[in-house]
Amino acid sequence: MSNEPRIRPTPRQPVVYQIRIKGHLGREWTDWFEGLTITLEEDGDTLLTGPVVDQAALHGLLKRVRDLGMPLVSVSPVEPGQADH
Repeated sequence: MSNEPRIRPTPRQPVVYQIRIKGHLGREWTDWFEGLTITLEEDGDTLLTGPVVDQAALHGLLKRVRDLGMPLVSVSPVEPGQADH
């Protein structure tokens, strides 16, 4: 057995994503979208913004958008400190 400290991988920080969908969602959908911030845009789109822990969680969110039947416009990771458009 070695006395060297074991190197442990650091947990990855969640990536903040902006998911843009066509049409407006009410704020009551926040829980269904796992706490993402819902912003209603003037052009009629809804912007869902928030941290997503991994790719599986992102796919789950995209499946929810699909289940709503609302067109997906874009999915973009947000650079730290750039959460507003």
